[in-house]
Amino acid sequence: MDIALLIKAAIMGVVEGLTEFLPISSTGHLILAGSLLGLDDARGHVFDIAIQSGAILAVICLYWQKISTTVLNLPSSRQAQRFALNVVIGFAPAGILGLTVYKLIKENLFNPGVVAAAFIVGGLIILWIEKVAKPAPRILDIDDMTPLDALKVGLVQCLGMIPGTSRSGATIMGGMLLGLSRKVAAEFSFYLAIPTLVGAGAYALYKERALLSLADAPMFAVGFIVSFISAWLCIRWLMRFIVTHTFVGFAYYRIAFGVVVLATASTVSWTA
Repeated sequence: MDIALLIKAAIMGVVEGLTEFLPISSTGHLILAGSLLGLDDARGHVFDIAIQSGAILAVICLYWQKISTTVLNLPSSRQAQRFALNVVIGFAPAGILGLTVYKLIKENLFNPGVVAAAFIVGGLIILWIEKVAKPAPRILDIDDMTPLDALKVGLVQCLGMIPGTSRSGATIMGGMLLGLSRKVAAEFSFYLAIPTLVGAGAYALYKERALLSLADAPMFAVGFIVSFISAWLCIRWLMRFIVTHTFVGFAYYRIAFGVVVLATASTVSWTA
């Protein structure tokens, strides 16, 4: 057993778990961390996708009561039906776009210039939204969202396919701009992550299945478990944080990270 490789897997799991649901782009951080740790080959990219499942499991566990209640009451409850429909509608744009043009996005947008620009512009947009967002949001409970609200957030989520943008950042900040409270925007972002990332992960793993072997199981298991734990802690922290804080700090962090991308352009492979 390669202990050094398992330590690297654990570090990547921490990076994935801590960045997947914050508005700072997990993809950008995984690319940089993978390059520094020597996990930036084809197998490393498959590993990045696989450990997303650990982060998604954390969401499912933390919000199990809402998820299970919705599933159990789906045949008879209008509220459960509307919530489930909203998640499906919110997922649909990214699902369709992912199946049609994501290959083109990977081929043309995964480069230092685009990643850095996405980080910096995203940071500036967060600063702008924090300035113009209404102090009294229109929607204070996730069950009050309409299908149109869900569609709008789903369309914004598509921006997260641009490397460096952040899927969670796009959905949370977009939701706030559309009148959702911070709490509702964050929660709906978490729920959208379940079908979006599970679907994207399953599709990518199927396409790259030839790269996988049983010998990789310990590495993938460590990354999965650590990603689950760190995502669990991060989500719980974030939901407490947004009660009394804005996302301004994340905006400045994004801008600084964009500068890091430019500074490492000659040494890091940003063509994942």
